[in-house]
Parts: sequence; C-alpha cells; structure tokens
Amino acid sequence: MASKVLLVDDDTELVEMMADYLGREGFEVETAHDGEQGLIRALSGEFSIAVLDVMMPQMSGIEVLNQIRKRSRMPVLMLTARGDDIDRIVGLEQGADDYVPKPCTAREISARIRAILRRSGGLEENTSQPVNAGGLSMWPEQRRAEWQGQPLELTSTEFNLLEVLARNAGRTVSKAELSEQGLGRPLQKFDRSIEVHLSKIREKLGLLADGRSSIQTIFRQGYQFIKA
Repeated sequence: MASKVLLVDDDTELVEMMADYLGREGFEVETAHDGEQGLIRALSGEFSIAVLDVMMPQMSGIEVLNQIRKRSRMPVLMLTARGDDIDRIVGLEQGADDYVPKPCTAREISARIRAILRRSGGLEENTSQPVNAGGLSMWPEQRRAEWQGQPLELTSTEFNLLEVLARNAGRTVSKAELSEQGLGRPLQKFDRSIEVHLSKIREKLGLLADGRSSIQTIFRQGYQFIKA
C-alpha cells in the first residue's frame, strides 16, 4: 500500500505543486490549509507522516505538532522559514522528526519524507533481534523500547538515534554517522537537529546512579552510549 501523506500549509499553490509531485512519486496525499483542520486529520490515524508549515492561520504548525505529540508518535516533518533557527529548534524540541527550510522543492520534500519513513521502519539489518545495552532494551520491528524495565516513549527520530548509539554502545559514534544512520541524510553545516534530539532523549532517560548521563558527548568526536 502507498504511504499516506498529510500536507498542512496555507500556501495553496505550494501544496498543490507538492501534492501533484508526491502523487506521481507513489504517495497517497491529502491536504489541509489551516492548523485546526490539519490537526483533526492528523489525529485520524490514517496517515504515515504529516508535513506541517510553521506559519499557518487558526493554529500554528508548532501548536499542531504539540497536540499531535500528546496523542501520537506519527512522524512529522516541519517546513520552516529559511534562516529561522528558533522555529527549527522549537519544532525539534516539541518532537518534530526533521525540518526543511522554505523555499524548498517538491523533490526535496519527497526525499526527506522517504528518509523519515525508511528510518521509522527501523534499521534494515538485524531488526528481528532486540538491541540490549545496559538498562536499555529496544525492539526495532515493534518500534518499542524499555529503559530499566519501564516503557520508554520516543518519537520516531529519537528511536532511530538511540538505536544507532545502543548498537554501538561503548564506542564513539560521530555526528556524521548519526545523521546518516539516524536521520537518513548527510550531516548539514550548522545543523543542530541531533543535539536537540539527544537532549530530549537524555531528559527521558534521566541520570545514572553515579550522576552521569547514559549518552556522553565526546569532545570533537561524537557521542557514546554508556552500558552502565
């Protein structure tokens, strides 16, 4: 079955163009032109992913994202104004899986959607076996995780990044590797997405008994998951 995409943006011309392109790329597409209607459709459970513009009438994309995250882990791609780092960081902190700065092309949107959906299906290798690292257990096929025996609620992108670190527990993983394997795209200059996502993961994991975080930043090298 074709993946179903929800496009929510008040720019009708852009939405029409994107919907047409995505349709030709094999996606099933539905559109909404304001935040309130977009939220209603996003919570219907019918869609594989939502693409939300930040600036919309009735309800902003950030508000829509916030409401979605209260009830769903559906992947969300945000469209932000180019150069507006605040919107991007806030979106990621609220649980967005990734963002694309506008103006953008339909081809770029399609590629980013495919990357997110591919990653939300788990890593291709060894997905049938659980990943265990210290107090962390992950079941990629079910997209399920437990931390110290308790369910761990993660967004799709948080799951991907944590899985990469857990599979390489005890080894430093570079930011470039995390971007390629966790976000499904090459690392971009000045991109802070990984830092924001890891900050949210650290918050959910809490501290170890010795007061350290399970995810350590290794200066100028990358990140390491500690099997404590």
